Amino acid sequence: MEAVAESKILSSKPVMTFRIGNFTYEILRKIDQSFYRVTNGEDEITLPILYAFGQGKAGQTYVLQYEGEFYESFVSYYNAINGLDFTIAMPRRVPPSFKEALGRRLSRIDTLKCFNCHATGAVSGGQLLLDKMTSGISCEACHGPGGAHVAAGKAGQPNADLIFNPDRLSGDELSQDFCASCHRGNEEPSLLKSMEINNVRFQPYRIFKSKCYSDDKRISCTACHDPHEELKHDVAFYDAKCLTCHRAGGNTLRAEVKTDVKPTASNCRVGTRNCISCHMPKIEPPGAHFKFTDHNIRIVRQNEVYQN
Repeated sequence: MEAVAESKILSSKPVMTFRIGNFTYEILRKIDQSFYRVTNGEDEITLPILYAFGQGKAGQTYVLQYEGEFYESFVSYYNAINGLDFTIAMPRRVPPSFKEALGRRLSRIDTLKCFNCHATGAVSGGQLLLDKMTSGISCEACHGPGGAHVAAGKAGQPNADLIFNPDRLSGDELSQDFCASCHRGNEEPSLLKSMEINNVRFQPYRIFKSKCYSDDKRISCTACHDPHEELKHDVAFYDAKCLTCHRAGGNTLRAEVKTDVKPTASNCRVGTRNCISCHMPKIEPPGAHFKFTDHNIRIVRQNEVYQN
């Protein structure tokens, strides 16, 4: 989450527009504020954008407040089209009422979930603490309050037990409890199934469906992704991760990859490199303007139907 005043997308685009039916949307920049305007030619609502969710790699969605309720904006910015379109999962039709044209009204639970995952310190004891939160994800979002940990470290005292270390969790706890608390996992399968292809965005849920999924840490989220580093986009980087379990055909690749872990799974009969390019295909949900890596690891069949 970004503060509106600091949002590079909003500050660099003084006017963005979108039209559906008789509704026209505008996002207008004035100094360090941005405003969300909806009109049908007769009535008009203009609201200040309170928060920008997302930094624009794929897109950015906006949170508004109207009549004391929080709303998710009906339209979002998408980097691929450099403009506005329907927010993901928003009904792609002309809004049936002026109020619904604003966007999706967020329930109390939805509001707490949104801010808890996109900011740090925004929720405590089931209460929303907007005056105390930090925009975005800081250390304490994953490790918990760190004051005592830092103080003990500065004093030269043992401090490892004064901070939460997710590495102590099992593979399944890491993926389906810890990471899934924001990225969403198998604890809510009915809801995620109802999203159909849109659930490709939720990696813990998708990886749970993999035939090779288990409590083994070699298949956990942090086996492939270091949350303290930028995401690696080079598909070859992940070959070594695959080979901690799988053998490479004829060991041609394994000789090039440094790993001391003995593989326990079968080898691929087709390829020896860039494993995820085949077994974790990129999928673009309708209207998302972005391809998400499907974490349902599998042998992808030609013309297969999306495995929900």
